[in-house]
Amino acid sequence: MRSKPSLSLWLSATALLLVVACSDSGTDSGVPGSVPAALGREAPLSVYVVNYPLEYFAERIGGDRVEVVLPSPAGIDPADWSPEVETISAYQKADLILLNGAGYAAWVERATLPQTRIVDTSSAFRDQLLELQGTTTHSHGPAGEHSHRGFAATTWLDPSLAIAQASAIAEAFVDASPSGQAAFEAGLASLVADLRNLDGELDAAAARLHARPLVFSHPVYQYLASRYGLDARSVHWEPGDSPTEEQWDELEALLGEHPSTVMIWESEPLAATRARLETLGLRVIVYDPCGSRPDDGDFLDVMGRNMKALRELGFR
Repeated sequence: MRSKPSLSLWLSATALLLVVACSDSGTDSGVPGSVPAALGREAPLSVYVVNYPLEYFAERIGGDRVEVVLPSPAGIDPADWSPEVETISAYQKADLILLNGAGYAAWVERATLPQTRIVDTSSAFRDQLLELQGTTTHSHGPAGEHSHRGFAATTWLDPSLAIAQASAIAEAFVDASPSGQAAFEAGLASLVADLRNLDGELDAAAARLHARPLVFSHPVYQYLASRYGLDARSVHWEPGDSPTEEQWDELEALLGEHPSTVMIWESEPLAATRARLETLGLRVIVYDPCGSRPDDGDFLDVMGRNMKALRELGFR
């Protein structure tokens, strides 16, 4: 006759099982595939990005399944920023590194980054990248001198290209964390709906600008102009700097052959600059490319303010 297990033996076995269970739950490595007891699913993906639009897209798509980091300091354009060694090391340890492509953030070409974890979000439309005309080197606030050459990089100003970038991010998230596929696809669908709506509203707002000559204060609006058929020329002025007399002469010469009545800026220019532009018959509006994290609101909020600025030009 089989004897019943003693109470002390049962307690010992139960304690052993608890020790094993606690030991297993403490082995979370923080990488895709690990299952923390508190979450009951994969740990969030560690995602490092090179600009704010990618940060916004990644957060919209990934939700709480991702931890997105944009390390560039406030007040510095991420396009011209170069990270310290410690920050590059953090990029190297991330599960995914989202690049904008088109030559954006030149530092990535000099750094040693894990190729298998890099996602070039513009690679699918490489044949649609717009080449820059010539090379210009000039000062850009605290970042010092920089050059515009190769390809235009503010791809997200064309919402159709922004959708392609978002799709690349979602695909990378699914590959890295398959259990989150449904959530990632839902996040992508919501973001795409918003970007398509933005595209339609921008098309309507820009329609009144067709065939009207425009001047951009900086060569960063190429994809906006291409998407909506804007007749625009660019100069190389900075909002926080006073233009030189040579720059004023060049602008007046440009207006002689391209008679614009509107100059579009990345941010508000100096009051003295605005006043002098107005004497030349130029109306100033701000269209923020939103490469950096905004002080107020998010990506769509900024694009909404940009659209409002276009609408308020009052052309018929």
